[in-house]
Amino acid sequence: MNLRYKLFTAFLGLIIVPLFILGMFMFFVTYNSIEKKYSQQSEYSLKAISYSISNVLKDMDNVTDNGIATSVFHMALSADDPSKQDLTDAEQLSLNASQRNFRSLLYNHPSISYAFLYNFNGKGSSEIVSVFNKENFRTLPYDKFKQSDLYRQVMELNGVPKWLAPHEYPELTGTEPVFTQIRLVKELSFFENIGILVVQIKNWEFESIFRNLKIGGSNQDVSFMLVNDEGMILFDPDRKLDGQDFNTAAAKDITFKPGFQSFKTQFEGEKSILSVYHLKDYPWSLVSVTSWDSLSREVTVFARWFVIVIFLCLMAAVFFNIFFMNRITGAIAVIVRFMRRVEDGDLTTRVEEKGNDELTLLAKGFNELMDTIGSLFSRIQIEQRRKNQAEMRVLQAQIKPHFLFNTLESINVLAVQNEGRKVSEMVYRLASILRISIQDRDEITLEEEARHLRNYLDIQKFRFEDVFDYEIDIPDELLGCGILKLTLQPLVENSIQHGFEGIGYKGQVTVSVWEERGNLILRIADNGIGMTATQLAVFQYMVNENTETELPGLAGNTLHHSERRGLGVRSVADRIRIEYGDRYGIFICSGPGAGTLIQCVIPKYEQGEDHYAKSIIG
Repeated sequence: MNLRYKLFTAFLGLIIVPLFILGMFMFFVTYNSIEKKYSQQSEYSLKAISYSISNVLKDMDNVTDNGIATSVFHMALSADDPSKQDLTDAEQLSLNASQRNFRSLLYNHPSISYAFLYNFNGKGSSEIVSVFNKENFRTLPYDKFKQSDLYRQVMELNGVPKWLAPHEYPELTGTEPVFTQIRLVKELSFFENIGILVVQIKNWEFESIFRNLKIGGSNQDVSFMLVNDEGMILFDPDRKLDGQDFNTAAAKDITFKPGFQSFKTQFEGEKSILSVYHLKDYPWSLVSVTSWDSLSREVTVFARWFVIVIFLCLMAAVFFNIFFMNRITGAIAVIVRFMRRVEDGDLTTRVEEKGNDELTLLAKGFNELMDTIGSLFSRIQIEQRRKNQAEMRVLQAQIKPHFLFNTLESINVLAVQNEGRKVSEMVYRLASILRISIQDRDEITLEEEARHLRNYLDIQKFRFEDVFDYEIDIPDELLGCGILKLTLQPLVENSIQHGFEGIGYKGQVTVSVWEERGNLILRIADNGIGMTATQLAVFQYMVNENTETELPGLAGNTLHHSERRGLGVRSVADRIRIEYGDRYGIFICSGPGAGTLIQCVIPKYEQGEDHYAKSIIG
């Protein structure tokens, strides 16, 4: 990643991204705070509604308690003609004092819709005694009422009022949205059960309670409803969901349990906050449904402005990157590009100097540095070339006496044995070898090196006729390639002198050459005695011959004495490293009794060609 993108990324990562994260954090904190605070407000509101509803119901409980205490209901049940006990139709003068007081009490509560009594001792038309008449309403017969579960509940309450909400028992209370009180009536002298009182009250007061109460601001969309523990909506001031199952409208199934609960969910396809408060003395729950959009409207406006500000900041960052940062990073990028050209070996490259700021000074310093490096590099190159030539001459001097000593020793043996023809042949081949060895050229063709190797092997065959055979496999298209002279012969000599020492079978030396990935692979393989891991460990590049380093496992032998038997191999390896670089060299693979394989890797080039490896070393 270049400097321009790094600076732009740093601006985004250190300014824009933290600002965005901070905004999102504040946004979600505000959202959660809205939900939490509104839940608290709705809890207070639902408790207030619950308190108002309880007061209305308890007030009606006091009214019916008064009727029981004044024996009004007892007199109505024990009258000679129960059908004429309707207090709304009776003449004021025909009523006794208790009835007149109770009638005044009823008229002071205009919310009462209907009141009647089930007479336990009555028969026929006297089973139902009307106390407060209601038009177009047919009461449930007493026989059917006795068969209902509600009758059992009323009897178990033993005089305690039981309230029925709209739609809970429509066969008893009708289809109008009214609340109904039902309770057992006792005779006060002997506490004998004499009937059941049913009183219905109109929903005026309940509607006023729900409609006059708001949660939060006036712009919030809030609706209230009363739901029983089974999930039926008993009372909806808007008359839209009366009698329906609450869980069909809510996306989440709700369990109406004691206490308060509030959560966010879908209600009628709209995201809303549902708050539920269970009434303490009744099997009902108050529910408030508030549209989340109306609550989060202000936060949404804030979020929109925040996104606009972030977008403007981002545009400012892009503008700054394009018009200001490009000037700086562009100049630096040019200098970096020229530095990479220097890394590729182009020391003549120079940066154009224009302007008068710090970037121009940087370009000028780069050019001056390259001038200095160029002059120093030329001097070092000349000195290194002289040093390499000197080292090559020393290594070749090590190889020549070593080879001549072994060859002359073989000729001496043949002369002692009076093998004149063989001596003549060996002298001829030795002359051919010396002709190449004493040349001033360091490089020869692979064909000349192969001819030199065959002369050497033929000399060794004269000496060790039945000890080994050899095979040379070099493709014709590779014979013109250049190679350092005396590369193959010392490696083969090492195999013959040390690999076949003491073997009880006929040795085999195989020399093969091939091309691989632009390199020449020279392989010398023998089936001799091989080398141990300790002997392989002493083979090192560029080791001074006078160095005596003791290695574990050699039983006191030094590196000097162990390396001497492989002097030719090490010399060839060092020459290759000096000429071609560390990418090239000799690799040895061997094991006791498994023979030895020496693989030499050099670059492929024609004789006299300035090959790539040589240019890298230069």
